[in-house]
Amino acid sequence: VSYQLYILLSGASVIKMAARHLKVSFKILVRLAKVSLNGAWQFLISSISWIFMMRIIADFGSESVAGYTIAIRLIIFTILPSWGLSNAAATLVGQNLGAKEPERAEKSVWQAGFYNTIFLLVVSVIFIAFARPLISLFSDIPTVIEAGVTALRIICVGYVFFSYGMVVSQSFNGAGDTFTPMVVNIICFWFIQIPLGFFLAKNLGWGLPGVCWAIVISETFLAAIVIVLFRRGKWKSVAI
Repeated sequence: VSYQLYILLSGASVIKMAARHLKVSFKILVRLAKVSLNGAWQFLISSISWIFMMRIIADFGSESVAGYTIAIRLIIFTILPSWGLSNAAATLVGQNLGAKEPERAEKSVWQAGFYNTIFLLVVSVIFIAFARPLISLFSDIPTVIEAGVTALRIICVGYVFFSYGMVVSQSFNGAGDTFTPMVVNIICFWFIQIPLGFFLAKNLGWGLPGVCWAIVISETFLAAIVIVLFRRGKWKSVAI
């Protein structure tokens, strides 16, 4: 933060801030609160969903929990660059909408989605092919390794859908429409992922694979919904 303030105040960056800019604007504060509140709910909704999924997995033993946790850590590690691409797409959307270039904003999103898909496709191939040795780096217990391999391979099947879902969802945020992805998250995580995970794991007796397939299916639905809504183009005229 100190370094950022130094860059802003020194006048060396493209964005320059002077003392005259340091004033309270309640109008802007209200806008920020409106956008950030729904944005915070997006992460809260997904976090609650993951807690419920973990609770379902816990019924199948500590080995399943351990294997699933290892797989998820590997997945989160590789998804971090994808979040970078998604945030870049959101930034480009906001920038281009501000410049009255909505078509260029849309083009930026599809390009970012394409690059993200290529990246995650490569990662998924690596994970599927080398799932066992990767999980074995973190545990030598056969049942934990088996659970981790199962979780990693199944969830990687949905990587292609995750790629576009992340980029397009973040692009709504970049346009100032944080409400749409929040609603989509509620539908896909609370009304699809959790009930489906319970049904597949418990009612059908699939166990851990059932939870993993519920994640893939719900994320696929999320990607499909946000892409359809994005194509409608209402985000181009959102008034923050």
